[in-house]
Amino acid sequence: MRHSPNGVSIHPDPQALVSAIAARLITKLVDVQSRRGEATVVLTGGSVGIAALEAVTANPARTAVDWTRVNFWWGDERFLPQGDPELNSLQARQAMLAPLGVPAERIHAVATSNEVATVEEAAADYALQLAEAAAAEELAQGFEPVDPRLPRFDVLLLGVGPDAHIASLFPEMPGVRTVGATTVAVRDAPKPPPERISLTLETINTAEEVWLGVAGDDKAGAVGLALAGAGPIQVPAAGARGRTKTRWLIDQAAAAQLSRRLLDSEQEHAGTDDDEE
Repeated sequence: MRHSPNGVSIHPDPQALVSAIAARLITKLVDVQSRRGEATVVLTGGSVGIAALEAVTANPARTAVDWTRVNFWWGDERFLPQGDPELNSLQARQAMLAPLGVPAERIHAVATSNEVATVEEAAADYALQLAEAAAAEELAQGFEPVDPRLPRFDVLLLGVGPDAHIASLFPEMPGVRTVGATTVAVRDAPKPPPERISLTLETINTAEEVWLGVAGDDKAGAVGLALAGAGPIQVPAAGARGRTKTRWLIDQAAAAQLSRRLLDSEQEHAGTDDDEE
């Protein structure tokens, strides 16, 4: 495994990757809770995202976190009926939130198609939830928010698609171009289902730390382009930036198209990642 000051960690296989993400997340939450009492995480779906949550549930160190004081949001959601197995929120509940006893009031899910009539209404409702949480947080904790429309995000998890999409922000589509809003309704996603709700890139980039977890050789092109400095409209993953840290947590297959210059840089700076497990 190699590390760089740019936050790239390469793991030998998907299992090692999800175990590392889980261990990092537990460590980060313990640290944040020791400083602030509670913490906030934005979750992602996808195979790596859900497997990482299952790995948290299986990790004995999970008991070091007070799960009743962790707030959970989602970077995106599919606009589907309540109970649909494809919902990111349902998969997360089954993988981690329910087993760890996270209270319902800490779980901030996007409205389903049973609850609101249109994907636009769901996006607006989610934006309202975010704004209300931000107002309550500022009052309770007394700090200046990064964005008054948003609560503080300590860690925001993202997957990356073979087309380099993140959340439900797809290349060259209106969602990735959206500015001035915290959420966006997506009606014509190029993968099913076509209707989705997503945080905007502006919102994603208010997070203290953004972690991109990626596995598989089908993602290697997207990872290579994003880390080579491509533009976010064509390569949305290139636009995700944490305020203090941006971590690329990838397996060997996903690293296959990284440039030799980047790999040499990682080797030169190995061991500089200050909180690597």
